[in-house]
Amino acid sequence: MPLSKEDKLLLLKIVRETIESYIKTKKIPPFNVSSPALLEHRGAFVSIKTKGNLRGCIGIFASEKPLYLTVVDMAVATATQDPRFIPLTATELSLITIEISCLTALKKVKDTTEIEVGRDGLYIVKGYCRGVLLPQVAVECCWDKETFLEHTCLKAGLPSDGWKDGADIYTFEAEVFGEGD
Repeated sequence: MPLSKEDKLLLLKIVRETIESYIKTKKIPPFNVSSPALLEHRGAFVSIKTKGNLRGCIGIFASEKPLYLTVVDMAVATATQDPRFIPLTATELSLITIEISCLTALKKVKDTTEIEVGRDGLYIVKGYCRGVLLPQVAVECCWDKETFLEHTCLKAGLPSDGWKDGADIYTFEAEVFGEGD
C-alpha cells in the first residue's frame, strides 16, 4: 500500500523523535499509530546525513513488525550501531537530516536486463558476501547499470565483476522521502 503524505510526515516525525529521545535518554517514546499503511509489515532503511554526507544507514528487507515500529528500530540502529561511524551524539542532533526508504519485497533477478536504474535497489549475495545499495544511490552518483552492479559487489566484499560469476542478484523498490522534501 503506498504511503500518503501524512503517513510520510508521521514516519519522519517518529524517526526524529526516536533518535532525539534515544540519544538523550536511551528511551524510545511511545507512538499512537492507526494508519493501515503504517501497520503493514514491510522492510525499511533509515539514513542519517549531516551536510548532505552519510552519517549512518541501516535497514532490513522484511519485518515481522508494523512499518512504524520497523523504522523506530532502524532509527536507533542507524544512530548508534552503523559500524562505519561512531554513535551519534546529542550535539549533532540539530545538524542531521533524515531519509526513510520503505521497501517492497525482494525479487530475484534472472537476467540483469530486468534491472532499472532509478527504480531498483540491489542486493547481491555470493557465499558469505552480501551487499546492498538503495535505489537512490545510483541516481545520486549518476551510475549506469553496470557501475551500480560493480559498486554493490564492492560493498559486498566481492570483486567488482563478482555479479557475473555465480552471485545471486535481487532487486527491490523503495518509497524514498526525507526531511525537506
